[in-house]
Amino acid sequence: MNVQTSPEAQAVERRRTFAIISHPDAGKTTLTEKLLLFGGAIQLAGAVKAKRGGAATRSDWMGIEKERGISVVTSVMTFEYGDHVFNLLDTPGHEDFSEDTYRTLTAVDAAVMVIDAAKGIEARTRKLFEVCRLRDIPIVTFVNKLDREARDPFDLLDEVEKTLALDTSPVTWPIGSGRSFAGTYDLRNRRVRLVDKDDAGFTVTGADDPRLLGLLPEHERDAFHEELSLAEAALEPFDLDAFRQGHLTPVFFGSALRNFGVRDLIDAMAAFAPPPRGQQAATRLVEPTEKRMTGFVFKIQANMDPNHRDRIAFMRVCSGRLTRGMKARLARTGKPMTLSAPQFFFAQDRSIAEEAFAGDVVGIPNHGTLRIGDTLTEGEDLVFRGVPSFAPEIMRRIKLTDPMKAKKLKEALQQMAEEGVVQVFQPVDGSGAIVGVVGALQLDVLKERLQAEYGLPIDFEPTRFSICRWISSDRAGELDKFVNAHTSSIALDLDREPVFMATTAFSLSYEQERWPDIRVSDVKDYQAGVAG
Repeated sequence: MNVQTSPEAQAVERRRTFAIISHPDAGKTTLTEKLLLFGGAIQLAGAVKAKRGGAATRSDWMGIEKERGISVVTSVMTFEYGDHVFNLLDTPGHEDFSEDTYRTLTAVDAAVMVIDAAKGIEARTRKLFEVCRLRDIPIVTFVNKLDREARDPFDLLDEVEKTLALDTSPVTWPIGSGRSFAGTYDLRNRRVRLVDKDDAGFTVTGADDPRLLGLLPEHERDAFHEELSLAEAALEPFDLDAFRQGHLTPVFFGSALRNFGVRDLIDAMAAFAPPPRGQQAATRLVEPTEKRMTGFVFKIQANMDPNHRDRIAFMRVCSGRLTRGMKARLARTGKPMTLSAPQFFFAQDRSIAEEAFAGDVVGIPNHGTLRIGDTLTEGEDLVFRGVPSFAPEIMRRIKLTDPMKAKKLKEALQQMAEEGVVQVFQPVDGSGAIVGVVGALQLDVLKERLQAEYGLPIDFEPTRFSICRWISSDRAGELDKFVNAHTSSIALDLDREPVFMATTAFSLSYEQERWPDIRVSDVKDYQAGVAG
């Protein structure tokens, strides 16, 4: 008996939603460019370090990104390749923007981990991997920069296994490295792909084949033959179930800059990466094939188009079909909103999304209605979990050079806080607002954007506080007592939730001992509020 699958189920099966994670400078943005080229989404990949007047990297559109050659916000790109629809989320590589990356990883079903072939696993890669592990996100590994001097492939695989406690299963194997890098050898199909020829390559009989060995200088052939023979005999075969459970990573070798190994990688994402998975809400698991539309906002971006002063909420569709013009319920307020112009993105380019399915990431233009963590549904009262805020590690007061623009600054900071660029805390004693960030580079971004987008030149001043924690209590009246006893150290966040600001770790622990019924936290879960 033939079982007919619904159009929604067929659409879900085609989707692949993934992020690219790496340490800065591992080549993540270049790889993104080349994946998009293979997807036919762009005709010309911009050089990452573009010369003056040249093409800038397509996924980096903010001024500070173009100037410094780093990604500081998440770019979302939707494109088709073969029979699949890819939603690619390019995350910030710099650790100062880890909060944005963490939120992005709540919206994906798989990840590509990019490793520099000369450096191996670096600190930032390890941290991002741990976030993926918490969410059981399957990982495909791409060892990049084989066209430069590289470490021994066995060394790299061993480091992944020991450092990340992740089994490895190489799918391709590098033929040489640096100047002698000639291409890759497909361990399962015994096919050779040559580095300067973007074609299907040719099949060989195995590690002994003279056509394969002839690709390397004579003095490197014996060592390569021994290495490849060992790889074919000893390494783990690929296990799809182990990969999708997050226990094993298929490994590909290549050079994004040379546009090599990228086709193998995108083919693997189509073949191995899971289609959209069920998403956990507070009350139940939401399956992607359900009829009614649900989704959650994991990112807000303001002023992507300076001419329109717009605010885009990026939403991961979790179930059902989103259609242009449909009405949705905002869980936080209980109020309806019309999705009149949902958009698909290709870095800074965009197009109207007439429809979208589970796994897709759509942009919803709004004027401050939507916030990070918000859930939209077709009527059901549910809230998706897992889009937290983290306590800042750096706090500064803002010094405004023109006091007449104080009201404008307040509005701009409110928007920046809703967008997640910084956190803004309003002291209850009436003193000036304090901004909090995870890393110093976020302050540079804030300063540049306030100047460029709002015409507000500012400077930063130190504050006596070095630690900030959210406070709460299960004991009636205890929180009010604590707040009244520490007025000069209490501020309210964007949601008007109280935070305690301490000068030192010692003073924080001292207050915790004195007030055992006050709970302090460095992570704040998204609160849906009470539906009105």
